[in-house]
Amino acid sequence: MFLQIDTRPADRPAIRDDSGHSLTYGELTDVIRSFEALSLPRSVVFSLCENSAGSLAGYLALETAGLVPLMLSASLDGELRGRLDGTYLPSYYWAPVSLREQLGGEAVYSCLDYVLLKTAHAPYPLNDRLSLLLTTSGSTGSPKLVRHKYGNLEANAENVAKVFGWTENEVGVCDLPMNYTMGLNVINSHLFAGASVLMVKANLMDPAFWSFIAEHKGTSFCGVPFSYEIMRRIGFDKMDLPALKTLAEGGGKLTDRMFRWIAEDSAKKGRRFCATFGTSETSARMSFLDPSLALQKIGSIGRAIPSGELFLSDEKINEDGTADGELSYRGPNVTMGYAESAADLMKDDEFRGEYRTGDLAKRDADGFYYIVGRKKRFLKLFGMRVSLDETERLLKTRFGEDFVCVGDDKKMRIFTTNAALKNEVVPFLSDKTKLHNSAFQVLVIDVIPRNEYGKVRFSELEKAAGLS
Repeated sequence: MFLQIDTRPADRPAIRDDSGHSLTYGELTDVIRSFEALSLPRSVVFSLCENSAGSLAGYLALETAGLVPLMLSASLDGELRGRLDGTYLPSYYWAPVSLREQLGGEAVYSCLDYVLLKTAHAPYPLNDRLSLLLTTSGSTGSPKLVRHKYGNLEANAENVAKVFGWTENEVGVCDLPMNYTMGLNVINSHLFAGASVLMVKANLMDPAFWSFIAEHKGTSFCGVPFSYEIMRRIGFDKMDLPALKTLAEGGGKLTDRMFRWIAEDSAKKGRRFCATFGTSETSARMSFLDPSLALQKIGSIGRAIPSGELFLSDEKINEDGTADGELSYRGPNVTMGYAESAADLMKDDEFRGEYRTGDLAKRDADGFYYIVGRKKRFLKLFGMRVSLDETERLLKTRFGEDFVCVGDDKKMRIFTTNAALKNEVVPFLSDKTKLHNSAFQVLVIDVIPRNEYGKVRFSELEKAAGLS
């Protein structure tokens, strides 16, 4: 059984959510076995995720039964979901009961407020090693997927559980979406250790979030940079959470100021602060900074997790013993490559255990790594990876105008020549991506600067908008 769920003591708590559901390992095993008994044909299943017991139990059952789930947010815009449906032709949906009427299809099985719906799409050939699919930019419904192979998720779960020192007594808090690679790893690594997981749908700013964690004695929390920005604003450092012993961070680069705040507060309260780094292409985590070094190595992502190797492609050695280059990784958690069509799901392993992240990094003289920039056209807004190219496509399709998107991990800047659209773009993107409208800024310019080949002159965009 996936993650050895059936080998744990049957009466040990496994999952509890803030909707009122809870499952022991024995009860979870029964759900997975009842799902297996359906003997479904190997096929693609759209798993519409929320942080709930039903969503999590379905994911574990799909993996155990040998089906291939594409993990999507249950709140993904219907039009974007429909585009993915037309591209990947899922034979089934695993979805909240509340979406049953909207999705249609024949109900095959249900439990824990979730239902398995059979669609009109027939199963089609899939690579025998293919185990799971994640979008490269979930909020924009990108058709580009990351193809996981059997063993990726398990290897990362085992190595992360090892480096964090998880035991069966841990109570992990899953506040990040489970269709997001870091949220999924929080789940996998805790269940691999025989620990329990709190699945929380409440918002970090909702007092109910923190009362739920306090009541059920959550011991570990993982957030993205935006999570910690919110926590600082709401006075997390003054909260009484005696059971909480580990804070972890991933999903983007913290400012040095924020990094120091978390590390110092953790040290004061006898907690561990563990900075990590990872990507969907590496099944979540590649690196880990020992918490004892958090205040010595401010801003570092640490070193490779067990069984993995970090290195710099195109490495340049500096006179002071540091090195610069593109952060790259080898390990058993490296996925198979990408897909952009159903036919691509027959492809074999293209990464072959090695992945170049597209992030520019520095290695210090002690061998610790730091992210210093990004080569690829992706941002991490509120910790969620968003494709600039996909966002431009969404805008051009909706408005029939030319747009150029740039930015950093705090804000996306959208350039357009049509002033009449200025007040329409942000509400549209916020609705489509489910990101707060503060993530976007629209700038109107006279003309989008391009070279003779039609390529955007990015260096001239801000000048055209009067920003430099």
